[in-house]
Amino acid sequence: MPSTARLVRTTLIAVLALTLVPLWSTSAAAGSGSVTRLTLAAGTDIPRGVTVGLLWRAMALTAGERRHLRGRLEATSSTTGIVGLTQRIRCMNASGGTVPVVAASARNHEGSDTTSYAKPGHLPLYADLLFTAPTTGVYTCVLQGTAYSTLLGTYHLTAVAGSTWLETDDADQRGAHWWQNGACESADPAGDCTYVGDGSADPDAWIFYDDGTPIHKWQAHPDAVTVSAQANVELTTCYRGTASCASAMQAYPRGRNAVVHTRFELVQLNTADRACRTHRFAADRTITDDAHHAVGYSRLSDIPIDHACGSRSFLLRVYVKHVSGQTVNLAVSVGVAGWLSEVVCGWGGRWAW
Repeated sequence: MPSTARLVRTTLIAVLALTLVPLWSTSAAAGSGSVTRLTLAAGTDIPRGVTVGLLWRAMALTAGERRHLRGRLEATSSTTGIVGLTQRIRCMNASGGTVPVVAASARNHEGSDTTSYAKPGHLPLYADLLFTAPTTGVYTCVLQGTAYSTLLGTYHLTAVAGSTWLETDDADQRGAHWWQNGACESADPAGDCTYVGDGSADPDAWIFYDDGTPIHKWQAHPDAVTVSAQANVELTTCYRGTASCASAMQAYPRGRNAVVHTRFELVQLNTADRACRTHRFAADRTITDDAHHAVGYSRLSDIPIDHACGSRSFLLRVYVKHVSGQTVNLAVSVGVAGWLSEVVCGWGGRWAW
């Protein structure tokens, strides 16, 4: 990716080195199934090097109240060249200050003539954020897009009307939790990033388990009968010359691409804090050097809580194994949620992260 790719390596929030997560509601009376979706009414240009606000949602929240926000940014390009695209969801307090955390996802738009997307020339990105109000007040959450490239000339990306949106749960997602692996700067000057690959990289990695991220044991509500979890993992190829990885991790020239195996696990523990029931979502994922970034979306829905385990504690982790090609830089966010039995019946098991 061009040198401006450092814009992409912002801290992703929640799970597996590049953040991922889901939510829930504990109160059937609270209208837990209610969701507000704001949709972009007109196509909006995103010029090179500019961060553009696309959609805003203001919410009056009490301290500790949680909301799940999910954004979709679909973009077209005015050029056949490669242009980086980052989507962010950030929330600001009444003074305009950004409240941690910020969710982000990124991928290069491979040009107006690309046919590799579901709709030729249209690149969709998704991002999820579990926002917790630090104090009582009004918070404004915004969906943003940023374009960047070293291409010469005049060009821009365009957020597509109708298929670009920001969605927000209207009820407090009590009990939901957000995981985030450690911060990772673009060029990784401090060696904080997690990699899998050949050479200096490890062949595999466990995010939220042995990567230095504090292990969190999540407790399901006493009345919950099922739990759901989601993880979004950002995968970045480390070809030679990229500004998105440490130089020691750049083993091959551009064009080799990468394949990794990912396994998202939600583990119910027993009374001795050992695995009692393990639920998995596995997938092999390919990241091309032209795309440079790819987000792997994983989720486990309506997982029954096994009373035979004797514990309502859960452990969440993401396993990533290098299969072939470029070394890959990892970033993740994750969340889990449990809900009351009456919500499961009356809510249809909807969840988000």
